[in-house]
Amino acid sequence: MTETQARETRGFQAEVRQLLNLMIHSLYSNKEIALRELISNASDACDKLRFEALTDPKLLEEDPELGIRVSYDPKARTITVSDNGIGMSREEVIRNIGTIAKSGTREFFESLTGDSAKDAHLIGQFGVGFYSSFIVAARVTLATRRAGLPAAEGVRWESDGGGEFTVETLERAGRGTEVTLHLREGEEELANGDRLRAIIRRYSDHILLPIVMKVEEWDKDNRVYRTTGRDETVNQASAIWARPRNEVTEAEYKEFYKHVAHDFEDPLAWAHARVEGRKEFIQLLYVPSRAPFDLWDREHRHGVKLYVRRVFIMDDAEHLLPAYLRFVRGVIDSNDLPLNVSREILQESKDVEAIRTASVRRVLALVEDLAGKEPEKYAVFWKEFGRVFKEGVGEDSGNRERIAKLLRFASTHSDTEVENVGLADYVARMKEGQERIYYVTADTFGAAKASPHLEIFRKKGVEVLLLFDRVDEWVVAHLAEFGGKELRSVAKGRLDLGQLEDAQEKAAREKEAGEFGELVERVKAALGERVKDVRVTLRLTESPACLVADEHDLSSNLQRLLKAAGQKSPGTKPILELNPRHPLVERLRGEAQAETFGDLAQVLFDQALLAEGGSLDDPAGFVRRLNQLMLSLSR
Repeated sequence: MTETQARETRGFQAEVRQLLNLMIHSLYSNKEIALRELISNASDACDKLRFEALTDPKLLEEDPELGIRVSYDPKARTITVSDNGIGMSREEVIRNIGTIAKSGTREFFESLTGDSAKDAHLIGQFGVGFYSSFIVAARVTLATRRAGLPAAEGVRWESDGGGEFTVETLERAGRGTEVTLHLREGEEELANGDRLRAIIRRYSDHILLPIVMKVEEWDKDNRVYRTTGRDETVNQASAIWARPRNEVTEAEYKEFYKHVAHDFEDPLAWAHARVEGRKEFIQLLYVPSRAPFDLWDREHRHGVKLYVRRVFIMDDAEHLLPAYLRFVRGVIDSNDLPLNVSREILQESKDVEAIRTASVRRVLALVEDLAGKEPEKYAVFWKEFGRVFKEGVGEDSGNRERIAKLLRFASTHSDTEVENVGLADYVARMKEGQERIYYVTADTFGAAKASPHLEIFRKKGVEVLLLFDRVDEWVVAHLAEFGGKELRSVAKGRLDLGQLEDAQEKAAREKEAGEFGELVERVKAALGERVKDVRVTLRLTESPACLVADEHDLSSNLQRLLKAAGQKSPGTKPILELNPRHPLVERLRGEAQAETFGDLAQVLFDQALLAEGGSLDDPAGFVRRLNQLMLSLSR
């Protein structure tokens, strides 16, 4: 290699410096991660070249046999991992290694706790394996050339893991990437042939490409191993998913997951199946144990890798699983798709639709097994992925019933924020004569739990689901019933408890509606355009008033969500319901002065709005009226 004059020193992005520090100190106890991640990256680079070469064979140049090489030099204290994959250009080196250009960066750093053990898991989720090199290396050198570029456009990158790195242009005949770790003092044990082979066989045995090292032979005279000029393949280099399930150990499944998902943790569960018949394909699908940081970015899909007859095609095949299962990782290998399959072909292919349908069923069956047989693991699944999984109620109408059985919510049964109540659990606990599944929506658990709409239900011991995730409004909009029971908001329409309300209560409600008719009309006139209607209610036992939406209007919580998202919602007005037994309402009824009556009516409305989590259009007016009323009471 001949260096040219194009050397520059750059500073790491601030987040990278912080990440390097965490990587070195949090993962120091697992040094072998460094080699595993470098080999995994090399494998990905070869896969990408193989895919691009399907449409541009010239990228393979004069070197069509893809592979990975590991070598070491105990005297120089170095380990080198090289590949002849896609390589990188100068711009790609700076972009991919000097910065973290990945969605979820901010969320990643906001989630850091300062606890090294916990932060190690976060680093694993974030998928920044290259930086793990600095766990064992005092200095890292990378030499690369992108396939298709001339030899003069090779690049060398070097850093000691501090605040800066250098980049320079070099002459590099071969394409691909070579990473050299200059080991720290005390890490010499890694520069050992037996140790490196053991690590490769443990972590990278499943990688399809050959991982080669030089053969070592025993020198009897000097009683040391000598490196020969011959190569040997260290790993099995066989597709783990193509092997029968009974030939794959649990440890092998877990290590393959870590490779395919770039995760440091074990998966929560997995499913491995070969589908035969008119369409033949293999699925090896995993549910991670932790949510990735870009889980809520519906546009960023990188879960399932697509292979065609063991040949890697793409690693973000979004057409193979719907968006609500975007947390799934793994491999699908088809015998029926063409090797030059494109995204456009995937979108239109009936074969892909068959694979997608079968894969969705496989994942749902896996989740059902967790829910039925391993409730502790299912609790972990729901905590990490429940909000995304709920999206399936609206997205996947064909599987809506199966998805509904797997949903979990908080409820007044335990009054805790933990979402552990299934709809089947709710139905099994329904009171005799109860005809509906009741729920309340709010923007926080506290607001849902304290909602005045729950008062009559708590008094009668009727369970209500407490829905406080943003996606819950989407769920109830698409899930009208479960097990023949209608889902009903306690904050919409007239209160109808059906058989839970006895004849005496109905008679009392009708009597009070007549007695308070004049008050209702006065309040309606005082509030004017702020309300759609005013009426007395039996749904309140402690609060003086509450706001409800009309039967077919959007809930107030959904209107707030749309507004927060910058979307317009229909300008519907709420209905004010008054508790005829409350002292404030009695005071209102007896108030003769028009101004005081109007102020009190406005305050009751604003209080009801605040109680359900709304915000006031005129806070200053509310304070002024409240002060006026307090002063009048003190006279």
